[in-house]
Amino acid sequence: MPLTSPPTSRYPAGVNRFECRTCPYQYALDRTYFERKEMKRKEVADVLGGKDEWKNAESMPAQCPAEGCEGDRAFFFQLQIRSADEPMTTFYKCSVCDARWREN
Repeated sequence: MPLTSPPTSRYPAGVNRFECRTCPYQYALDRTYFERKEMKRKEVADVLGGKDEWKNAESMPAQCPAEGCEGDRAFFFQLQIRSADEPMTTFYKCSVCDARWREN
């Protein structure tokens, strides 16, 4: 956690420092520290099936909700993602623009 100490004769503008929140340790920053690090996205498995999730999906007439898309057919599949006494959730994918949406 960077903090600024009051000005001294050695550091007229003050000194930034890191301080430990649980002990009295302090580390004075006497120069500028800069490091650029590219973060790599973690590879995660697609819960709904990944690239093949729409491979065997049925299709039906459905108006695409995407702005500017005139698609009138969508692939769909249903999953029970809530409790058993509630209806299944239907996932749709537009056959024209690949927009995705769901109902219930």
